[in-house]
Amino acid sequence: MNLYRQSIALFGIVLPVLACAVLITLCFTLKSKMQDSLNNKQSLFKTYDRGRIDALTVEGKIALQRPHMEHWMELLGEESSSAVNTHLRAIAETLPSKEFQKTAFERSAGKGGLGTGIAQSSSQLRIVFRGTFRSMQRAFLELESGMPQLQLQELRIDPNQQNSSGLLNFQVSYTAWEN
Repeated sequence: MNLYRQSIALFGIVLPVLACAVLITLCFTLKSKMQDSLNNKQSLFKTYDRGRIDALTVEGKIALQRPHMEHWMELLGEESSSAVNTHLRAIAETLPSKEFQKTAFERSAGKGGLGTGIAQSSSQLRIVFRGTFRSMQRAFLELESGMPQLQLQELRIDPNQQNSSGLLNFQVSYTAWEN
């Protein structure tokens, strides 16, 4: 039996133990790779799920703003000069005629002022008024509230030289953003 002891030990004990050790190492390696893959996929899913929930939240907020956006697009779609004239007529009806008078209105065809370096289409509006300071403040408030696409570019206030009844000359330049 001594003759076969070395063969029995090699093929009966050492090789099976080595094979089991390699198999166990392989199983642990595969398990750790699978665990890493699972952790990675779980973190990606959490990130995706968080992004999806955030996107749904933003979409809900956008849905609430959609009527306002449609109103803005409608305002931007109108021709600026006619819309300004319409608003000014409505404002003139609410203010006393002695305190508010539109004396000149010009529309520049090309871009100018704030709209020169921007791809968004715009036009320049220059309006001259004569009126009292309080009435003009109210008129500007109503005009700029009703037409938020107007951006004040220049405002010049001069005293009226013809009479001293508290009237002032107002020269206003607007950039009107259009669609």
